[in-house]
Amino acid sequence: MSVIATTAFMAFFILSSNTSAETASITTEIVSAEPVQEVVEVHSVALTGYNAVPEQTDSDPSTTASGAYSNPEVIAARSVDLADELPFGTVIEFTLSGKNSKPPCGLSAVDHLVGYRVIADSMHPRKRNQIDIMFDNKDSVRIGVKRMNPAVVLGVCKNIEIRVVGHIDVKKMPRNQMELQLALGSATLAVRK
Repeated sequence: MSVIATTAFMAFFILSSNTSAETASITTEIVSAEPVQEVVEVHSVALTGYNAVPEQTDSDPSTTASGAYSNPEVIAARSVDLADELPFGTVIEFTLSGKNSKPPCGLSAVDHLVGYRVIADSMHPRKRNQIDIMFDNKDSVRIGVKRMNPAVVLGVCKNIEIRVVGHIDVKKMPRNQMELQLALGSATLAVRK
């Protein structure tokens, strides 16, 4: 009761004194403020996979467009039209929306290889609204009796939601999913403003 009375008295005192309208507005906002909720960036994209080989990248497949090493454990590429929303260093995760509770592609067969991904590579300019997951070209997943490259198994997934979960410095790229998860939980996580 005394906290409410004290807050009300302070608000009345500030509002009734010779303060500017701006100060009164700020005081009113402070008194009636509700908890701030974090805004989560979600994008609906097409999802594909690729391997760091010259046929699928450029003449230097071991280096991404951001300058980071092409690490299939953590790297993803984005189409150039998403550069403002997903700059290099953006960490994303993939989610299935309610309408896509069953993936419309091979995502369920390769999801154990996906995890979090760092946007560190760029796609050909003709691609639009698309994320490309880097897979190890030596990996394979079993589909029936065949073993196939995860990028081929994934295929083209339409309307997959990606959620931005953080930002890291691509010069300090984690080497694996465990290091990436630790970086996301650390206080040194670079938050994009």
